[in-house]
Amino acid sequence: MSVRDTIHQTVTSHPVVLFMKGTAQFPMCGFSGRAIQILKACDAQNVATVNVLDDAEIRQGIKEYANWPTIPQLYINGEFIGGCDIMTEMFQNGELQQLIANANAGQKA
Repeated sequence: MSVRDTIHQTVTSHPVVLFMKGTAQFPMCGFSGRAIQILKACDAQNVATVNVLDDAEIRQGIKEYANWPTIPQLYINGEFIGGCDIMTEMFQNGELQQLIANANAGQKA
């Protein structure tokens, strides 16, 4: 299976996926830590996290998959949402909470 296939399978197999540096318990950068805090504030359930520091191919591949140069990257119901800055903006205006609530309920946005 190619790296792209692995990434695609991950983002489509879980309602909420965060590609990040480190783990939810031990984020390895401030942006990843902030992304986890936002997801917790949204009461996100069953969040799958992928530590890109564990696999250089995944770390590069996720940037190409979404055509987005930075990490963390959030996916909800298989759709790329954005990085920490977009997550923050969507959280502040209430959009992210609704997407997360739909994902928690097993619904598409």
